[in-house]
Amino acid sequence: MRGVGYQMDADWRNRRTDPVCARPEVSGTALSLDTIRALFPPTTGDPAFDPELIKRNVERLVTTPTVNTGHAFLDLSVRTGLAFVDATFQGDHPKYGVKHYAEARHEAFPPTIVAAVDALSAWGLGARAAQLFRYWLKTFVRADGTIDYYGPALSEYGQLLHTAALLQERAGLEGWWKEGSGTLKRMAERLVELCVQSEKGGELIPGVPEADISSGEPLHIHDSTHSENNRYFHNSAWVARGLLRWVELVQRAGTDADRRNCARVRKAAEGLAARTLSAVERAWPNDLSDWWLPPQVEACPRPGSLTENALASYTNYRYWPELLSSGVLPAKLANRIVDARLSAGGQFCGMTRFAGHLDDWPLADYLYGLWSLGRKRDFLLSLYGHVAYHQAQGHLTAYEQVSFPPGTEKAPYCLPCQLVAARAARLLVKG
Repeated sequence: MRGVGYQMDADWRNRRTDPVCARPEVSGTALSLDTIRALFPPTTGDPAFDPELIKRNVERLVTTPTVNTGHAFLDLSVRTGLAFVDATFQGDHPKYGVKHYAEARHEAFPPTIVAAVDALSAWGLGARAAQLFRYWLKTFVRADGTIDYYGPALSEYGQLLHTAALLQERAGLEGWWKEGSGTLKRMAERLVELCVQSEKGGELIPGVPEADISSGEPLHIHDSTHSENNRYFHNSAWVARGLLRWVELVQRAGTDADRRNCARVRKAAEGLAARTLSAVERAWPNDLSDWWLPPQVEACPRPGSLTENALASYTNYRYWPELLSSGVLPAKLANRIVDARLSAGGQFCGMTRFAGHLDDWPLADYLYGLWSLGRKRDFLLSLYGHVAYHQAQGHLTAYEQVSFPPGTEKAPYCLPCQLVAARAARLLVKG
C-alpha cells in the first residue's frame, strides 16, 4: 500500500534540511524509487487531458533508444511526458499548459520550446523536435533578434542557442536549419552586442531574470525585492554558454562568412564568462558554511531561509539551477549551490521548495547540474521525488506547483514540469 509509514510533520515548512534524507530507509547505501514512493500518500488531482488520449499517444511512441531506465514507473513517467507534448501543443503551436496557462500571452515562453526540443530529441524524436523548433523561431522571434514575449529572461536567449546546437548534434539540420539559422544568427548578434556593451564597464549584462518579475504578472509572494534590470549571474552565464554553443554550431553548419565571425563571438562569450565568474567570487561569502549565495551583483537583503521571501524563493527554484546548468562555475562553486539548497530549506523529498509549496518546472536545470557534478544520489532523490509526488496518481499529470503531502494542485499543469522526467532520465539510459 502506498504511503505506509506516512506521518504528517507540522514542522516540515520550517525545516532547513530535507527531512527525507534523514530517514533510515533513504539514508542507506541504495536509493530506491519504490522506497521513495512509499513514504507519503500520492498526489491527487484532475488530469490535464483525457487519459485515454494520453494512453494512445504513449502506445504510438517509438523512441530511440527504448525507454528502459530499470524501473517501470519511471519508464511510464518518461513516456507519458513525451506523449503530453502533442497533447499540449496545438499542432505546431505551443501552449505552456492548461487553464490560465493556456492563454495566448504564455505561448512564447521560451522554456516550453527548450524543454520540448530537449526531451523529444533526447529520445530519437528529432523530426518532431525540428518541426516544433522551426515553427517557434519563425513565429516568436522578431526581426531584431528579440523574443516576442512579455518577459523573456536573458538566460533564455542563451538556452535557445544551446537548444539549436543540441538539436543539430542529435538529429542533424533537416527540417529547421535552413529556415531558422537566420533567426538564430540575429539572436546571437544581439547577445554579442550586449556582451560588448557590458565589457566597456567591466560588468555583467543587466536584464530580466524571470517573466513573473518583469511584467506585472502576479508574484507568488508579494514582498519581492527584485528589480527588472539587475545583473543576475544566471543570465550572463547562460548568454556566455549559449554564444559558445552557437560558435560550435556555426563551425559545423554555418557559412564561410559566419565561421569567420566566430572568433569575435567566442571572444565576447569568453569575456562575459570570465566576468561572471569573477563577479560570483566577489559576491559570495568566503565562509564556506554560509549558505546565502546572492544571485546578482547588486546588494540585496539576506533572507532567513530559501523560502522567506520572493528573492530567496526565485533564487532557489530558478536562478541557482540555471547558474548550475550553464556550466560556467567550476565544481567548487557549483557544489556550494547544491549544499546551500540542501542546508537552507531548499527542497523536500528532492523537490524544489517555493514559499509554502513545491514548484519543479525548472528542476531539469538542477538535475543536469547534479549529474555534471557526479552527485548521482542527489540526482536520483530529486528525480524520484519528482515522479513520485509532483505527478498525480494514475494519470501522472505534473502540475506546475503542488502542496506538501498529501499533495494537491497549487498551480495548473505545465509542459516543462511534465518533461522533467523525460529529460533527466535519459541520462540513466545508455545509447
